Amino acid sequence: MWESNFAEGSDKSEEQVSGAEVIAQALKTQDVAYMFGIVGIPVTEIAVAAQKLGIRYVGMRNEQAACYAASAIGYLTGRPLIVIGGSSERSQETMGAFQEFPQVEACRLYTKFSARPSSIETIPSVIEKAVRSSIYGRPGPCYVDIPADFVNLQVNVNSVKYMECCMPPPVSMAETSAVYMAASVIRNAKRPLLIIGKGAAYARAEEALRKLVEQCKLPFLPTPMGKGVIPDNHPYCVSAARSRALQFADVIVLFGARLNWILHFGLPPRYQPDVKFIQVDICAEELGNNVKPAVALLGDTNAVTKQLLEQFDKTPWQYPLESSWWQTLREKMKSNEAATKELASQKSLPMNYYTVFYHVQEQLPRDCFVVSEGANTMDIGRTVIQNYLPRHRLDAGTFGTMGIGLGFAIAAAIVAKDRNPRQRVICVEGDSAFGFSGMEVETICRYNLPIVLLVVNNNGIYQGFDADSWKEMLKFGDATAVAPPVCLLPDSHYEQVMTAFGGKGYFVQTPEELQKSLKQSLADTTKPSLLNIMIEPQATRKAQDFHWLTRSNM
Repeated sequence: MWESNFAEGSDKSEEQVSGAEVIAQALKTQDVAYMFGIVGIPVTEIAVAAQKLGIRYVGMRNEQAACYAASAIGYLTGRPLIVIGGSSERSQETMGAFQEFPQVEACRLYTKFSARPSSIETIPSVIEKAVRSSIYGRPGPCYVDIPADFVNLQVNVNSVKYMECCMPPPVSMAETSAVYMAASVIRNAKRPLLIIGKGAAYARAEEALRKLVEQCKLPFLPTPMGKGVIPDNHPYCVSAARSRALQFADVIVLFGARLNWILHFGLPPRYQPDVKFIQVDICAEELGNNVKPAVALLGDTNAVTKQLLEQFDKTPWQYPLESSWWQTLREKMKSNEAATKELASQKSLPMNYYTVFYHVQEQLPRDCFVVSEGANTMDIGRTVIQNYLPRHRLDAGTFGTMGIGLGFAIAAAIVAKDRNPRQRVICVEGDSAFGFSGMEVETICRYNLPIVLLVVNNNGIYQGFDADSWKEMLKFGDATAVAPPVCLLPDSHYEQVMTAFGGKGYFVQTPEELQKSLKQSLADTTKPSLLNIMIEPQATRKAQDFHWLTRSNM
């Protein structure tokens, strides 16, 4: 532990420090570089103190968006989410104080660590434990509760001891015997498949995984947030034959990917009843969820991948590219890509999803961050828009949370501004999803973040009505009685939200307008832009082999 350094010549025996200053210094000591939030009583002083120490503060318009931005920063930088919340004064507990609520207890359900310091002097140790807990093992959020009276309370500077920055997370490796067994199962596979998840991206396993894929010539699939760990255009990527690959593989290796709803729980009919799973995960509790693995490899995904590579270095092996499995996958990829290309080439107006994403993909820089949310917008966009770099795709993820888009985009833009100012951030939104956090456009303009927002507007949630149909429908009664719950106001001019705050807005109805406005937006690195892209209100996905997880009678 170490003490704060103050100006030479000051009398430390009498010098005072506030709770807000202690919090800020404790965060700075733990290498916290960014802070997102909405200030107010009693936390305004914390943000001011943090800025004085060089921590970057981004003021958001909605607390959810602030948390989304902070969580995305954690994913991009390896320093997960720490939530600091103000609570009622200690002397007013149980009296019905302003916003009194059992915050520590409530947050324990959703965090790895939740605590309230007992005194200002204990704040540094609590914050150190919160940061350490958030990055050790499976990363996750932590909560620190600050009583209102702590913020401005003064204590003697000599009474506060700051903890040194916590050590980087320890790197754990799988048991050698299990690694040997996993390599043996892979060698004996007739129809192998690798699935690369978000955990592999977080573990920075891209180099080792690419070497494994290329050395053994194995087909792979990325999960939504695993896109880019190995480039989507890699010849061994079989995303275009996803359903076929999952359904008929006999050995599947999961690298930081969970058998949850995104991967259909690992169960038939999406998988073979006797498929063998090899699970690589940093979390022991995840091993064996839904399906018992043939081999469980507990450890850091990057380290375990290197262990597997050692086995294949000792005894080289390659899966034959001329196998019937590779032929099956290639044929399915070819037919699916042809179907997608046919949809994208349609000339009818309004445009469909595939036409929009085809033209977007043509112009996107290879190193851009892609943020996406929505229903069809996210699902279809994921299949068309390519990612070439790890940790450059941010979407709604496991929880399918709508509203993440602008917060994630702001986080990515802040990181890009610090690392590579010319790197672009593209945020692809459905019109419904945009409504969840649309006021963050003001945040984007206030900090002059040159984000390009694409709102794919079908006038509704899943599907909507065109303006004429909407007018006809209203002849039959009030909108609350006759308008389907999935409808939004037709032809809404979302681009005017951007122009209202000083950015550039475009109302886009044709492929030519889309090409021109996107080109202009990408060329201008001085201002954010919003392209409001009108598509066919009844546009949907191409026919799927299986229904989506959530089925509806509508």
